[in-house]
Amino acid sequence: MSRVRLVSPDLISQDEEVFNQTLRPPSLEQYVGQRKIVEKLSIALQAARQRSESAEHTLLFGPPGLGKTTLAHIIANAMGAKIVTTSGPALERTGDLMGILTNLGEGDILFIDEIHRLPANIEEFLYPAMEDFKVDFVVDKGMFAKTINVPLKRFTLVGATTRAGSLSSPLRNRFGLFFHLEFYPVEDLQQIILRSAQILGVTIDDTGAAEIARRSRGTPRIANRLLRRVRDYADVKADGQITPELARQALQLEGVDELGLDELDRNFLSTIIRLYKGGPVGVEAMAATLNEEVDTLVDMVEPYLLQLGFVSRTRSGRMANEPAYQHLKMSMPGRSPGLFEN
Repeated sequence: MSRVRLVSPDLISQDEEVFNQTLRPPSLEQYVGQRKIVEKLSIALQAARQRSESAEHTLLFGPPGLGKTTLAHIIANAMGAKIVTTSGPALERTGDLMGILTNLGEGDILFIDEIHRLPANIEEFLYPAMEDFKVDFVVDKGMFAKTINVPLKRFTLVGATTRAGSLSSPLRNRFGLFFHLEFYPVEDLQQIILRSAQILGVTIDDTGAAEIARRSRGTPRIANRLLRRVRDYADVKADGQITPELARQALQLEGVDELGLDELDRNFLSTIIRLYKGGPVGVEAMAATLNEEVDTLVDMVEPYLLQLGFVSRTRSGRMANEPAYQHLKMSMPGRSPGLFEN
């Protein structure tokens, strides 16, 4: 069983997905952050509405938890269309996709999450649906096989992926709009937390929201998750009002430090520094030392540490950089002990 981390950008339960649905902004006007994407998407959708056309097929890519699903629902709302949601791993047979496509109405949105994980046969089945709004369905087998050409209503495919590089060129080239979501600055996360708190009826000031935002690793999903934990702490330990000091106490109890690092992040850094003298060290060796899966370290731990500049990936392996020593209050090799001590 994989470790459940409070600062994981992935969904950690179905309950969390239900909770997040109540916090999603319904329109681009209420969407916080990703300003260039919001502006370009707003123009594209308005142009499609003016021409009474369906929106172009859209690919949303970037790290998990940044709002790809939210944007898909916003596109549907903006176009006044129904949205049908599925995922790449859930589509195993062409019949599964056939049933979805033939039930789509004019202008409807088909949202496929983790689209990079579509099986090859499903991906090929999608090509004529995306280009010509028709599919060729084969019935029977052998000498009795027949191909039935089935016309489809004009629809919009919105694909979401954390690994755009894993998409095949033929599939990628059939999208008209491409949007890369980036990590959010603290200021935007602060506004997201204030908006979520208002919806939840939580009393919090700007400084309290900023305290949570700094620990949210640039990810709205993590920001909302931390807000829930701090809200629980405030209800039990205080009068329900979230102050900066209370937020610090609540998240310290959860093991989340001032930069949003948890125990696994700190163990990763201290292992490179203490056991491997700061590196370089291969990720397989790190996984064995920490008793973690390689994919967990590569996909869930390293991206944020790379963003902070705490580690570097080199041909020889991972290396700890000076900011990591400073954060852990450790002295770099060749420097006097206590150099980074407060």
